[in-house]
Amino acid sequence: MPYSGRDFPTLTMTALDQWTSEELVHYHHMMSEMAAYLNAEGVSYHNRVIQEIESRNE
Repeated sequence: MPYSGRDFPTLTMTALDQWTSEELVHYHHMMSEMAAYLNAEGVSYHNRVIQEIESRNE
């Protein structure tokens, strides 16, 4: 099933703890696919997404 959640610009203005699990997984996958093209800010944001995913799995 394709992703049907909020777009990334909207989510960047939303605290990560308010993202749904589906949003976190979707954008983690997208950023992983584009990792070679992310600038320092993108890499930092991706790391925060990963940390949020890990914090929810505890």
